[in-house]
This record gives sequence, structure tokens and C-alpha cells, in this order.
Amino acid sequence: MSRPDSHDAYIAAAPAPFHAVLNELRRQLSAALPDAREVIKYDMPGFQIGDTIIAGYAAFSKQCGLYVDPGAIAAHADEIAAEHLKSSKTGVSFTASRPISGRLAARLAQSSRREKAV
Repeated sequence: MSRPDSHDAYIAAAPAPFHAVLNELRRQLSAALPDAREVIKYDMPGFQIGDTIIAGYAAFSKQCGLYVDPGAIAAHADEIAAEHLKSSKTGVSFTASRPISGRLAARLAQSSRREKAV
């Protein structure tokens, strides 16, 4: 993937099976963080308030990830497991056939914001 300069460019350059999933995730994050601005940092799309990245997402060849504060992942571990998704300290992995729900994405974004105190 070339260096994107916008969320639209990033999603367009992602593998085709992920376009709809990423567009929906972007919509959910935007709704959950209405005062955040869309940015590209570390070659990934993200949502920033002030100088703080609250949430970011990425597409890879076989999966996507939503990246938030570690406290948000820990606080919602049961919900992540209930959706049969894999998580790391800072992210949740999902596929086009098993995307993260909009409800969980929004809850993780809002929790990340609280953890980062912005």
C-alpha cells in the first residue's frame, strides 16, 4: 500500500474485500468521536483530539485491526471475546467475514478517549 494522505485514499488502497468493513468502521468511529479530526499517522488512519490519537485502524492482507488505548481493550475483553475476535494489548483484529460490530467499535473508542483523558 502506498502512503495514503486521507482516510478515503487509505481505504481505496486496502484489499477490496475490506472496503465496506473499513468504511463502516470509519463511520462508527466518527460518530463515537464527533469532535475528533481524521488524521493519517504512522501511515494509518486515525481519530485525534488535540495532540492525542484516540483510535486508529489498519488493513492488512488477511485482516484488519482497530487500535485503541490498552485500558479500553482490558475494559471490554469480555465483549471482544463474545464477538469471537482476537485482541492484543492495544488492538482488536477482525476480518471481512467476521467484522467488529459498530457497537463494540464505538464502545472501544469512547473508552479509549476516557483512558486518555481528553
